[in-house]
Amino acid sequence: MSEDPVADLIDRVARQDRAAFRELYSRTSAKLMGVLLRMLGQRAEAEEALQEVFTRVWLRAGRFDATKGRGMTWLIAIARNHAIDRLRARPDEAADAGPEALDQLRDASPGAEGRLIALGEAGRIADCFQTLEPDRAEAVRGAYLGGLSYADLAARHDVPLNTMRTWLRRSLLKLRECLDA
Repeated sequence: MSEDPVADLIDRVARQDRAAFRELYSRTSAKLMGVLLRMLGQRAEAEEALQEVFTRVWLRAGRFDATKGRGMTWLIAIARNHAIDRLRARPDEAADAGPEALDQLRDASPGAEGRLIALGEAGRIADCFQTLEPDRAEAVRGAYLGGLSYADLAARHDVPLNTMRTWLRRSLLKLRECLDA
């Protein structure tokens, strides 16, 4: 198994593995629901959109390329694009709301200056990660970038669940101290 378990599941889904699809849904649906709910603002519509997103994942899993990014990033992109499509399909609401509604549809990605600032911040974060013990840094990445549960991380690192919680809490505090310095 690679360092990206979501990518491994997507690869298995591309080969029509239904068990992998169920596991992928179980591991990622909560995070994708959060993205959809935040963008669409209505729980019923977000739930419907989530089902449509997973239908797209089942049909398009073969298009995923792990060399271009992480599995969760690919899934979030599908959910985000689907939510944008749904928002654009609301012409009556957008017309009634005025120009403010269009602001929500604009690409919020940073410009050149914002990207340079983000690169600097990414460098600071990487430097702060170096202050953590390697297993703690890997656990933080797994939890907050890879979407792994505490139980998954505890099993992966062969430590009790409460120890993993302590690792993550202390590591986050250490990262915050480093970034605030």
